[in-house]
Amino acid sequence: MKETWDKRYNSNEFVYGVKPNEFLKSILEKIKPGTILLPGDGEGRNSVFAAKLGWKVDAFDYSLEGYNKAKKLAKKNNADINYFISDVSVFDTKIQYDFIAIIFLHLPPEIRASFFKNLVHFLKPGGYILLEAFSREQIQNTSGGPKDVTLLYDLQEIKEDFQQLTIELAEEKKIILDEGKLHQGKASVIRLLAKKD
Repeated sequence: MKETWDKRYNSNEFVYGVKPNEFLKSILEKIKPGTILLPGDGEGRNSVFAAKLGWKVDAFDYSLEGYNKAKKLAKKNNADINYFISDVSVFDTKIQYDFIAIIFLHLPPEIRASFFKNLVHFLKPGGYILLEAFSREQIQNTSGGPKDVTLLYDLQEIKEDFQQLTIELAEEKKIILDEGKLHQGKASVIRLLAKKD
């Protein structure tokens, strides 16, 4: 799987674009910057955006090519990000964050449930977790995402993964994606925003 991502990112083109995810942008612009974690941040478009808003950014991906492109994008934008290589199945930290953003990070069910539970522990009281990912209905669309339905998400399961938090928004929504060449067109997504009390 890692090789697939290295191959996908191994070009000069930013395959998901350089603009931030719209849902993440709409929320981050409304709140006071603090510390943020972006797991599976690929080519770095979201971590660079957060840093430019004044967030102290930790981000990671398991793709070396993704890491290289993220560092290149950060340098071009004079953005200070702490971007490192790690895998969600082994990632651990003693740091607690003000905000954690999970953007189109599609994991097998057993890894997803375990990793999302860990993320709750990495969140400060008063902090937020935001998620945008493809729902199972996305299998009918051609705008991106896994072609294996077990890697697509179910709204109820996502709510259960974050049941320890106060869920402020949880919805399945049809949107039009415009994120680089690999996220284009009609899409079915799940959006969640949840707060740790």
